Amino acid sequence: MRKTTRALGAALTAGTLLVAGCGRGGPGAGSDEKVSGDKIVLAVLNDQSGVYADLSGKNSVEAVRMAVADFKAKYGDKAVSSAIEVVTADHQNKPDIANSKAQELYDRQQADVILDVPTSSAALAVAGVAKAKKKLYFNIGAATTELTGKQCNKYTFHYAYDTYMLANGTGSAVTQQGGKNWYIVYPDYAFGQDMEKSFSTAIGASGGTVIAKDPTPFPNDNFSTFLLKAPGLSPKPDVLGTMQAGGDLVNLVKQYNEFRLRDKGIKLSVGLMFITDIHSLGPDSFAGTTFTDAWYWNFDDRNRQWADRFTAQTRTRPSFAHAANYSAATQYLEAVQRAGTDKSDDVVSKLDGYQYDDVFARNATIRAKDHRVIHDVYLAEVKPKSQVTTEWDYEKILKTIPADQAFRPETAGGCAL
Repeated sequence: MRKTTRALGAALTAGTLLVAGCGRGGPGAGSDEKVSGDKIVLAVLNDQSGVYADLSGKNSVEAVRMAVADFKAKYGDKAVSSAIEVVTADHQNKPDIANSKAQELYDRQQADVILDVPTSSAALAVAGVAKAKKKLYFNIGAATTELTGKQCNKYTFHYAYDTYMLANGTGSAVTQQGGKNWYIVYPDYAFGQDMEKSFSTAIGASGGTVIAKDPTPFPNDNFSTFLLKAPGLSPKPDVLGTMQAGGDLVNLVKQYNEFRLRDKGIKLSVGLMFITDIHSLGPDSFAGTTFTDAWYWNFDDRNRQWADRFTAQTRTRPSFAHAANYSAATQYLEAVQRAGTDKSDDVVSKLDGYQYDDVFARNATIRAKDHRVIHDVYLAEVKPKSQVTTEWDYEKILKTIPADQAFRPETAGGCAL
């Protein structure tokens, strides 16, 4: 679809971030329009005001802007287009708002690709819009395996992590380390429901038992009913498995510590953890907790160098969501460059089966059959404050889980693109 000057004037409430001026170059130059509307538009749709704002939010927009700047510096006049724009909107973790914002981004803002979209119910809504509009969508922030399962589609790519990956790493490891009896509490929407199923399967396969499981409201700031229930269960659980994330996780862990459940013999296992969660409460609140991380800023020199650049822009250390948004934006732009156009089907053809290794995705492959991006992930443990010698260096990486072992086999999800 050709972008018109009228569309240039349309704006979402969240505003438009202009990254580059107009102009053309490289494969897109000439009288025939290979880049629609003489520009490429990347949209970041996420939570910028609620429980997931810190782990991704506005700083993911900055990460995408970094990717655009790096792409332009790399290709210069040979870039498929010298005009690349970043737009953004807040979906407030609500699927109906995510649906309407996605339609606005694709139609009024003329976005070629939408990035991020935490909250699985919102993510699935956006996947439906991407399919209908035949526009690309890279999900970074949501975990539901349905994105690469029965609700997969040609234009949706699941980039950073999912519930199978988290359970395969954390659920299996904690059970094998002696946490045989689990009490699972999970947020009552698509993400939490998928997490509960994935963790229950992994725990059972490792010889453990889920003795009880309870859904909790989302979002929520009071988990006392569930936490006080745990010591009275029979048998008493060895592990409280919390499937919350972001602000909800911070609230739950704060109350877990207030009720001294660790002193009562109930260890904490976190299904999904971001470095921003650890920073919010301090490492001693999570000390000794094992979890699966998709990326860690202090893992090696390559990560540290990028993290230093990100920190100079944002004054905070990056979560894996920030790094993954940078990576996804980069890989999208590289695919457009290889295709010589931003036409969706041509770009998809350059992504399917593509193998690469970048600052976020090590040993990565974009699986053509289900659009799951597989890459190395990490089993990590939170350090106590006494072992933290550098600010934000809260994690000890216990082992690397190779890409081909970290994610669900492509034949297991029932995807039919």
